Amino acid sequence: MLPGSIQISGETLSSAEIRDICESLRENSIKLLSLRGCQLSDRDFGRICRGVAESHSLAQLNLNLGIVSNINRVKQLAEALKTNRSVQSLFLHGSPLTDAGLALLNPALSIHPSLVALDLGDCMLGDEGINLICGLLPPDGAKSGLKELTLSANPGITAKGWGRLAIAVAHSSQVRVLNLDYNPLGERSMDIVRGLCVSLSFFLSFFLSFFLSLSLSLSLLNKWGCCLVNDS
Repeated sequence: MLPGSIQISGETLSSAEIRDICESLRENSIKLLSLRGCQLSDRDFGRICRGVAESHSLAQLNLNLGIVSNINRVKQLAEALKTNRSVQSLFLHGSPLTDAGLALLNPALSIHPSLVALDLGDCMLGDEGINLICGLLPPDGAKSGLKELTLSANPGITAKGWGRLAIAVAHSSQVRVLNLDYNPLGERSMDIVRGLCVSLSFFLSFFLSFFLSLSLSLSLLNKWGCCLVNDS
């Protein structure tokens, strides 16, 4: 039987539901687990993390909208990801992660062999967080590096941070999708992002047929909400 999915949004999860989810993880019967905006106890979150650690089938883990709500949960998730080898996409959008939380999570992310998509939008990140993210971009041995990165709605990142990211992305051949919408980019940051667009466009011209086939074209940077000036 092919792995299926469990997608629950905005509900308070019962112990029975948590038990079923954990059993599915251990039995390798799910490929996608989405608990977007759900309410669950710290104890039950720990049970979910242990299930994630044991799963060999889970490819996409969506914990958007406040699931990872405190440092203890960050630590539990980090421990799970140190053991798990199957997760390819991790979504933490809307989590109060902060730079400190990302620092706790980073060691697990940096050694994960399968992770290619990471959503850290609206996670209260700053320049220190950007420094950590830059280290996740390039390939490293068996790791392919990130191909999709979302940093939407992180207004604490300064022009210096965006500059560091631009350099890292320009030197990473793996990044295909970069979402920066809802960030109050100033003029200096806009110049940096424009330069990034030029660098990426030059590099990705060699892969034009690939992008056309995926209907991505040149939508690497989602400018919606960025207040960017369209120079085209």
